[in-house]
Amino acid sequence: MIVAFGTYDAARHPRVGVLVAGLRAHGYTVHELDRPLGLSTAERVRMLRQPWRLPGLLVRLLRCWALLVGDVVRHRRSHGRPDAVLVGYLGHFDVALARLLFGRTPVLLDHLVFAGDTAADRGARGARVTLLRGLDRLAASCADVVLLDTPEHLRMLGELVPSRARRGLVVPVGAPQAWFDAAHAGGTAGTGTGTGHVRDVADRPLRVVFFGLFTPLQGTDVLAEALAAALPRAAEEGGRGLEVTLVGSGQDLPAVRDRLRGTPGVTWRDWVEPADLPALVAAHDVCLGIFSATPKGLRVVPNKVFQGLASGCVVVTSDTEPQRRLLGDHLELVPPADPTALADRLLALRDPAALSAARARAAAGRSLARPTAVVAPLVRLLAARGVRP
Repeated sequence: MIVAFGTYDAARHPRVGVLVAGLRAHGYTVHELDRPLGLSTAERVRMLRQPWRLPGLLVRLLRCWALLVGDVVRHRRSHGRPDAVLVGYLGHFDVALARLLFGRTPVLLDHLVFAGDTAADRGARGARVTLLRGLDRLAASCADVVLLDTPEHLRMLGELVPSRARRGLVVPVGAPQAWFDAAHAGGTAGTGTGTGHVRDVADRPLRVVFFGLFTPLQGTDVLAEALAAALPRAAEEGGRGLEVTLVGSGQDLPAVRDRLRGTPGVTWRDWVEPADLPALVAAHDVCLGIFSATPKGLRVVPNKVFQGLASGCVVVTSDTEPQRRLLGDHLELVPPADPTALADRLLALRDPAALSAARARAAAGRSLARPTAVVAPLVRLLAARGVRP
C-alpha cells in the first residue's frame, strides 16, 4: 500500500494525479492523504520571491499540516504503515513533514519543479535564487527517491545535491485520463484518420490553441511574433484561414497583447476551469507547446505537450533535446526562439494533406502520454525495493 501525501492540488497540477492513476492501473493500492494548500505555482514562487508574503504562506501551510498529522494518525490506526510514501508535486516543504511522520518508510518526492530554477526563469536573481536552491537541496535530502521528468533535470539534481544523484528517477509527466476522454468525446478516438470529425471540414479555418502561463519558459514572445506574421498572411493568401485561441495569464501577457493588438483571428481567454480545459483543447486542430530558448525551456517536456497529444490534437512545439528524445516522432518540431519557423509551420498545416499526416504522427504517440506508460520506471523501482501490488 502506498500513501500519496501532501498539500498538492491535482486539479491545478495534474502530475500527481497521473502518478496515482498509473500506480493504481498497475495494481497498487494508493491512499491519498491530501490537504490542498490552494496556491498556484506562480503564487508560491511569488511568495518565495517576496519575503513579506511568507507569513501568510506559513500560516496556511501549518493549518494544512495540522490536518495532515491527524489524517496520518487515523490512517495508521486503520491500515498500518504504508510500504512507500509519494509526496506530491510542489512538495518542497511537505517532504520534510513526511520524513518526520513516516520514519523509515521510503519517501518518494515528485520534484517536477526546482524552486530556484523556476524563480531564475521568471527573473529573480541573487540571494533569493540562492535561498530557493537551498530549499531544493533540503527537499531532495529528505527523500529516498527523487522523481524528475527529464534526464536534464536528473543531471541538475546531481549538480545541486550530489548525495542524491543516484536516487533520482526519470518519470515523464504524462496526461490525466480526462484528456483522452475529451478526444473520444470530440470524435477523434485517437485514430489519426479524423473520420467523421468536425475538424476535417476543409472549408473552415485551422483552429490553434495555446494555454498556460505567459512566462519566459513558454516563449510567448516568440509565439506573439509568429502569430503577428502568420495571421495576416493567412488572411491575405486566401483559402483556408487561421484562428488562434490564447488561454491564460502571466508576466509576459501584457507584452503579448500589445504585440497582437489589432491582429485578426485571435480569441483571448484569461481563465478556463481545469475541468473544462480538455474539452476546449480537443475542439482545436493544433495545440501549441513552448518556444523559448531559455535554459529551463531547453530542459523540459511541458504538461501541455502530453495533454495536447492526449486530446487528439497535432502538437507544435520547440525542437529541444528532451522533447525530441521522448516524443519527437509524434510532434511537429520547430527551432526554439524562431518565430518565422513557427509561423511557416502553422501556415503549412492549413493544407488538409499536411494536417492529416501530422494527425497520424500524433495519434501514434498518444499511448506514451497515458498514466500506465509514464509510471513504468517507477513501478520497476518499487518492485526492485520489494514494494509490489
